[in-house]
Amino acid sequence: MNGPTLAEIADQAGVSQATVSRVLNDKPGVSDSTRQCVLTALDVLGYERPTHLKPVTSGLVGLIVPELTNPVFASHAQAIETLLSKDGYATAVCTQAPGGMREDDYIRVLRSRQVSGIIVISGSHADTTADRSTYRELVEIGLPLVLVNGCAPDINTPQISDDDISAMDQAVAHLAGLGHKHIGLAVGPRRYVPVQRKERGLREAMNRHLHGRGTVTISNTVFSVDGGVRAAVDLLSQGVSAIICGSDLMALGAISAARAQGLSVPHDVSVVGSDDSALMRYTDPPLTSLRQNVSLISTMAVQSLLGQVRGDAAFLGERLVRPELVIRGTTGPASTVS
Repeated sequence: MNGPTLAEIADQAGVSQATVSRVLNDKPGVSDSTRQCVLTALDVLGYERPTHLKPVTSGLVGLIVPELTNPVFASHAQAIETLLSKDGYATAVCTQAPGGMREDDYIRVLRSRQVSGIIVISGSHADTTADRSTYRELVEIGLPLVLVNGCAPDINTPQISDDDISAMDQAVAHLAGLGHKHIGLAVGPRRYVPVQRKERGLREAMNRHLHGRGTVTISNTVFSVDGGVRAAVDLLSQGVSAIICGSDLMALGAISAARAQGLSVPHDVSVVGSDDSALMRYTDPPLTSLRQNVSLISTMAVQSLLGQVRGDAAFLGERLVRPELVIRGTTGPASTVS
């Protein structure tokens, strides 16, 4: 058989054969959602769409992320790809796996593919020790560039970040209200802009909410489950009653480390994550986390990029997006013995 029958497509899409016929012949009288169901059915059945129904591609946009194993980066990638596709752009997602291609390598490849623009999430702009000459070169040649979650004041391009200062203020206000006075921070290496901001934000929030009567202890490891384990072991040995983590993965590691020491979360120690990845509400107990507004950040990034592509006046500099503290089961009143 050279192609699918109307009956096959109709059965897969859950519509009538007449509706399938109208879609395939590009006739009016079919809603956008139904039309999409029919086209998706064609894709699922493994048949190529008729030429006149193929999406028109306006160009290619490069998206560089550190990894996809961290759910928040996967969420950004999906949101950005979906938004770009609505404007007819295909997305080339580039991940920086250990031992693989570096950010500068990817940018050279993307430029050779004549991409319309590049979005970088938590890249060299987040590392205060990194060489940013490649960014400057992109700005000089006029290639649209948007930097997400990190800040490079010397790069004249749109930048959008999660508001780490606000995040720490919300977390400390919540924990201080529960009676916690010795709060630990589990984060990655200090050279990263978000880490520096979280550390500063934590100290400022402790002074604001505990009026100098609180204690801050910081442990710098890596943004991973293992990093969370190591940070928690360090922080618990110093007597913290609550741990704020720089990522949800670190929070999972911190909970594991606490339990390995026979401690209960949240009875003995409270744990707060960052990002509020999709599955965190299903952990045991469900994780209290600072939800990064992935949808808004991704939308702002895409709008900023496509605005540059169209030649619109771009907002240069950094814009901050306030996260939201989602309170669940890993935070509770401070233990009377802590």
